[in-house]
Amino acid sequence: MKAAVILNPNAGNKKLVNEIDFICDRLNTAFEAVTLYKTEQPGDGAELVRKLEGKADVIIGAGGDGTIYELINALAPLQQRPAFAILPGGTCNDFSRAIGMNQNPLKAVEQIIEKQTEAVDVGKHGEDYFLNFWGIGLVADVSENILEENKEKFGKLSYYMSVGRTLNQAEPFQLKMTSEKASYEGEAVMVLIGNGPFLGGTRAMLGNSSFQDGLLDVFVIKEMGIEPVMAWLQTTPDEEQLDPESNLMHFRAKEVHIETTPEKTVDCDGEKETTTPSTITVLYNHINMIVGNK
Repeated sequence: MKAAVILNPNAGNKKLVNEIDFICDRLNTAFEAVTLYKTEQPGDGAELVRKLEGKADVIIGAGGDGTIYELINALAPLQQRPAFAILPGGTCNDFSRAIGMNQNPLKAVEQIIEKQTEAVDVGKHGEDYFLNFWGIGLVADVSENILEENKEKFGKLSYYMSVGRTLNQAEPFQLKMTSEKASYEGEAVMVLIGNGPFLGGTRAMLGNSSFQDGLLDVFVIKEMGIEPVMAWLQTTPDEEQLDPESNLMHFRAKEVHIETTPEKTVDCDGEKETTTPSTITVLYNHINMIVGNK
């Protein structure tokens, strides 16, 4: 098997750069050929993925959530998709946590060497793909309000510091949502659609979402308050909340269509590149990934 490592040298605290030679030496013990590519600017990783179609059996993304988002968006549309692996090197590394990768890259490479592979679902909206989540409203505002200096100093704790600053600023918007399972029209402060179970480095908000069931977990908080937030955090895997009187909706669906007034910025795995309206679907078992101990 041939492996290609795509490294973002600027991800996280740049720790991966200092360890990448050792990591490649370890990979060479398990793969017949290992090639290292270093990106210099956004878009380089996606271009490399497209060029590697049919030439690499495994693509290993070495970086944070932004790096993985770019690579998966280039990988998902390919006809001949190589397997994908993650060497975590960012702040939260959400999907690497979901698939059980050790957050120490020197230990994660040992998991990659084992080549334990499973098929995972991929979310899609428009022409874009995601592994972890799609969100509008409060979740996007929290991400927008993270201070860069806090991110560098406090890591994933900066996410929760931003939550504290943002909660009281949550503004409702008009939502029209339809799916094969449930519909809603009215005010909301957030819609969060999960494929993976981690957000901000923890399971607190998406802890019951499965990336292998062919379904998306849809959460709607209609108004900010302790009651809907607590109900959300206590949601169990098979528990759906469809009561029209409740401030929280939760259900599972294969496809969800979202319209808002005003237009809302979409936060997709931490990247904000599109706006509503959106149709979000799930591609069942779309990509084979090397996993750790889930």
